[in-house]
Amino acid sequence: MDKAILIIQCPDQKGIVAEVSRFLYSYNGNILEVDQHVDEEMGLFFMRAAWELDSFSLKKEEISSRFEAEVGQRFRMEFKLHFNFPKPRMAIFVSKLSHCLFDILGRHHAGQLEVEIPMVISNHPDLQTIVEAFGIPFFHIPITAATKESAEAEQLRLLREQGVDFVVLARYMQILSGDFIRNFPNRIINIHHSFLPAFVGARPYHAAYERGVKIIGATAHYVTEVLDAGPIIEQEVARVRHHNTVAELVQIGQDVEKVTLSKAIKYHLDRKVLAFKNKTVIFY
Repeated sequence: MDKAILIIQCPDQKGIVAEVSRFLYSYNGNILEVDQHVDEEMGLFFMRAAWELDSFSLKKEEISSRFEAEVGQRFRMEFKLHFNFPKPRMAIFVSKLSHCLFDILGRHHAGQLEVEIPMVISNHPDLQTIVEAFGIPFFHIPITAATKESAEAEQLRLLREQGVDFVVLARYMQILSGDFIRNFPNRIINIHHSFLPAFVGARPYHAAYERGVKIIGATAHYVTEVLDAGPIIEQEVARVRHHNTVAELVQIGQDVEKVTLSKAIKYHLDRKVLAFKNKTVIFY
């Protein structure tokens, strides 16, 4: 089913839902989903509305300007109009860990993610066989301190060449430069364990084991220039006990990571995420 999705933010005031609904009804729109949220502290209204396009009497190219003239200007709205076609194009960045990559590729193969995956990029060759088994091109671009700038330039060239809409860091163990991030604002999704900032470094699970943690979690967020501090999309947790070994903690953590990342990707694909002031509104 072809559908349009409207994401709105504006000062909170009376009549917004009624006027948006009236607009869609006046052009024979069949509303499929509506969700809204009011941030009382900031006095802001947020809304997501999705409707069928088959019976809608406006052409795709006309919707935005008509909505601005008939509704948007009156309520001082900032809005974005999206369509569920063609499918977005997602690039995956990985290093050596495979659990998040496997989960994404498996869900995509099973038809659970409405997205095209034109490439996987890695700074190591280890996962090439896995990726190519799914029929997806794999690009190995090694990175050192001396080659980081040229490597990112090559990555950006490939992303532009393939018309990539957004990037998923599926445990990609490199820090992206500010220049790279600015090419994809709120369009790079990262996943990391929840031990940050308490347990940093290469052996966080060992440190957590020594500390006797009782909860393991994961955070999926948009990437900003402030490391691991971008707008949070999704978080999950799992309880652990004193008898769990370090290896078991790692396995539990990886299970949480892949589920959290896949949920974040799905929210992004469904246009259910509105990033605002380094936080997000998630429409359900």
